[in-house]
Amino acid sequence: MRRLPLAAALATVLLLALAQPAFATPPNIPSASTAASRLAALTVRAESNHSSYNRDLFPHWITVSGACNTRETVLKRDGSGVVTDSSCAATSGSWYSPYDGATWYAASDVDIDHMVPLAEAWSSGAYAWTTSKRQSYANDLGGPELWAVTDNVNQAKGDKDPAQWQPPRAAFRCTYARAWIQVKWYWGLSVDSAEKSTLTSMLNTC
Repeated sequence: MRRLPLAAALATVLLLALAQPAFATPPNIPSASTAASRLAALTVRAESNHSSYNRDLFPHWITVSGACNTRETVLKRDGSGVVTDSSCAATSGSWYSPYDGATWYAASDVDIDHMVPLAEAWSSGAYAWTTSKRQSYANDLGGPELWAVTDNVNQAKGDKDPAQWQPPRAAFRCTYARAWIQVKWYWGLSVDSAEKSTLTSMLNTC
């Protein structure tokens, strides 16, 4: 039996796999079963206080380390081969947007999305928080709140919840629901009835 061709083929497959860009995923995304339990624990109530929302009430893109703010930190975390200048601006690299499956090679094509938008958080309970807590929320690197995604996809999402908008890439909707639920659960935010029903349906696709 000639084993060399098989070994060579396996080596080629391995090299190709190793050559693929390494894109990070935000941390602490729960399993579908854990997400379902956490969804069941959330308070269900109608959104409120939306008219008093102002983005400036959530100080965002604060300095994280050195010259790097939160946006720049996420670009470095989630990108592949990211090179930055002395001010921490990304000058090269690539970013995969899980919302739509696109890959971008200029940071200007990438937005940092708040999984649960600031306006949605406000109407779900953050209106009662201190400014300090809202700042922590808007710059949360410890959970699945901040995602590097295609700019116009993020703009299409706006401040919509999953009952109003879901990622165009259907294969990501399970992960999206799990991440959304984790953020709401961790920060003690409520869900409305349509939002909860939609999230339940999304988890059923996992």
